[in-house]
Amino acid sequence: MNIRIESTATDSGRQLVAGLLDRFTTPDTECRRSVSEIIDRVRREGDRAVIDYTRRFDAPELEIGGLKVSEGEFERAAGQVSAEFLDTLRFAADRIRAFHEREMEDSWFLTRDDGTITGRMVRPVDSAGLYVPGGQGGSTPLVSSVLMNGIPAAIAGVGRRVMMTPPDREGHVNPALLMAAREVGIDEVFKAGSAWAIAALAWGTEQVPAVDVIVGPGNRFVTEAKRQVMGRVRIDMIAGPSEVLILADETAEPAFIAADMLAQAEHDPQALALLITTSSEIAEATVHRLREQLDGLGRRDIALASLEQRGAILLVRDLAEAVELANRIAIEHLELQVADPWQWLPAIRHAGAIFLGPHTPEAAGDYVAGPNHVLPTMGTARISSALGVETFLKKSSVISYSRAALLADADHIQRLAGLEGLGAHARSVAIRVGRGG
Repeated sequence: MNIRIESTATDSGRQLVAGLLDRFTTPDTECRRSVSEIIDRVRREGDRAVIDYTRRFDAPELEIGGLKVSEGEFERAAGQVSAEFLDTLRFAADRIRAFHEREMEDSWFLTRDDGTITGRMVRPVDSAGLYVPGGQGGSTPLVSSVLMNGIPAAIAGVGRRVMMTPPDREGHVNPALLMAAREVGIDEVFKAGSAWAIAALAWGTEQVPAVDVIVGPGNRFVTEAKRQVMGRVRIDMIAGPSEVLILADETAEPAFIAADMLAQAEHDPQALALLITTSSEIAEATVHRLREQLDGLGRRDIALASLEQRGAILLVRDLAEAVELANRIAIEHLELQVADPWQWLPAIRHAGAIFLGPHTPEAAGDYVAGPNHVLPTMGTARISSALGVETFLKKSSVISYSRAALLADADHIQRLAGLEGLGAHARSVAIRVGRGG
């Protein structure tokens, strides 16, 4: 295994950093064109297009009447999962609910002595679509995606929540996914994946309802479809490959660092696993541990490709430089494996999620810690936040004037309207206060 070790004081190190700072990517022309054609066809043909794509790529024998998961399928799924799985499912769901309940926003109002009332009214969107990838043909069900997307929508009060997930070749959805859907209160599940599933959610078909918000991870075709329907619907984010950046000083444990780098690298050959350290000894020991831990890893080839193609270890002068570099990189997952991580937390400005100390693996955040694991990637943590309850909320301003309040404000309103050349605006005030019109 070959992974780059570079010092930020060298030209090659500076070039590596420059590449990390400019890692936002857009889809290729062929992908954009293919997705556009899929969306257009689903808009025109509805269920017929969705079932045709699903037969072509996922379940060759699926009938149009089987597009929606039936109550019988939910009932059979309940008997196909273990009691241990259900216990873990509820454990994770309870943790995620407890965290996200704190995110719920309240409506609020301000009053003035003249009778003016202004405020903000917080309301959920009417409907949301949750996309859940198939996970190796349904053999590795992404249960955590159902929980992380479905629970905040439920807490927000979204009345209709629809889940889309590709079926296996026999036209079935993994029972673990169906039980996760039931756990978060989702009863509408459709067997469709990729760009055609996103198009169905955005525009609606004979069976699939059009929704207001679409969330959930996926491949480049899913991501591009979300980008193309954005505006008609709200989306969670444009996401890229998963990322981790570990900041380590001389007190860090190389075996822990290596384990967490591999936990990201096994996602995808394009996943990004980085270490920034003040210690050359930690850097070399981490490489040794990476080689050891790769052996016997079920997704070894994927992890190895990720580390060799995109992984890197950067040597810096001190932790102050490490933290500032981390802020510039704005990573999805940031781990502080340093002697006093809480000391450095106030200096972190840009990261999707921050993991403090040697006993806080990123995997805990993926599953049971509570915070959402849908996080900004490709440097967008500079401007974006994790998915949360607010993703499914919208705010309306509320304004109420008394006659006395309008009289008090009339001159100011008319003056600004006049400056902007909007005479009807000014007249709409004047006619109410008896000053013309």
